[in-house]
Amino acid sequence: MTDEYFMQLALNEAALAFEEDEIPIGAVVVQNNSILARGRNMTEKLTDTTAHAEIIALTSAFSEIGAKYLPEATLYVTVEPCVMCSGALYWSKIKRVVWGASDPKNGYTRIQPAISPFHPKTEITTGIMADECAALMKAFFKGKR
Repeated sequence: MTDEYFMQLALNEAALAFEEDEIPIGAVVVQNNSILARGRNMTEKLTDTTAHAEIIALTSAFSEIGAKYLPEATLYVTVEPCVMCSGALYWSKIKRVVWGASDPKNGYTRIQPAISPFHPKTEITTGIMADECAALMKAFFKGKR
């Protein structure tokens, strides 16, 4: 299984969010090449500004394994995590975070680009299927204008 394979699954979640008129961000949590959890933005549906794809996926993954830490898991998310989600990822002690498109407006790097908000042991990989991830976001917001 490759990063592209799991990012495609996250993109599938983002497409579902798009269809539900949510900002199209999707996430999957993977451990030992098995999916622990999936998530997509649900802020409108749940009327909850914290219902980001990453938070939904993390909460489900914690429940799935019955633990509050994910030291052997990887989160795949279509867009760079925001500050809130980065904080949740820090506390999850997740092994690896992989994202597709950067988000200069709302991603964590807009606040503190030189300092990583993730746990010191967390590995970061960026740019996986970035064009596809960005295209979905652009299509969503083009339809809003």
